[in-house]
Amino acid sequence: MNNKLWAFALMALLTACAGPGGPSGQQSWRCEHGIDFRVRFVDDSALLEGTRANEVLFRDAGGQGPQQSVYSNSKMRAEFGLGANGREALLTYPALPLKARCVRD
Repeated sequence: MNNKLWAFALMALLTACAGPGGPSGQQSWRCEHGIDFRVRFVDDSALLEGTRANEVLFRDAGGQGPQQSVYSNSKMRAEFGLGANGREALLTYPALPLKARCVRD
């Protein structure tokens, strides 16, 4: 099973096990450009369900300090733990090119 198929199977399993309330530990984010998404962190990956698409991002190098983390795949990069209180994120879509600043609900 290729990585993309495996990742979507994992996302479906996590959602099914969670019941109607959604997976525990799931965070909701609102961004510029009308982008909204939910993320769940599992091991070294971030599972994003959003208004544009579902993506599986893998832990990447980067981030300043323990509160910041960076995840990416070939389509996008997400930096979490930004801002004074750590409730901000930055999504980067290199192919578009587009950057969107986000805040956690």
